[in-house]
Amino acid sequence: MRTIDFSPLYRSVVGFDRLAQLLETASADASTGYPPYNIERTDENAYKIEIAVAGFRADELNIEVKENLLTVQGRKAANDDQRRFLHRGLAERDFDRRFQLADYVIVTDAKLADGLLQISLKRELPEALKPRRIEITATGQSPLIEGEKAA
Repeated sequence: MRTIDFSPLYRSVVGFDRLAQLLETASADASTGYPPYNIERTDENAYKIEIAVAGFRADELNIEVKENLLTVQGRKAANDDQRRFLHRGLAERDFDRRFQLADYVIVTDAKLADGLLQISLKRELPEALKPRRIEITATGQSPLIEGEKAA
């Protein structure tokens, strides 16, 4: 496993510390690789994240959005006391997976089926930011100013 030291970046980019933290977080998330996930664009303004969470129940998963950061957590209840494994190959460990969301992207739905957690996202621009068409009116005469007589 390769690690990258981002401390020189913090010393040389004053005011861009948030960007450096995003790079460091992305590097740390990529190195773990658990749980695996897909990000799919389903429409011009719609996306879907699929996370492989085999073995987790819906009550063991938590999805939270705070300040454009989507966090998916899995906390597996410890029940190994009664079980004796000869081989344990299924990864049932706790996880935290974070996704940085763009502005105006909201989570619309989350479903758990067949070991896949599907999170639907949609970009919704506020009306004030959407392009507006301005109608141009063409008149042959300029409007009369109050008090003037028509010629």
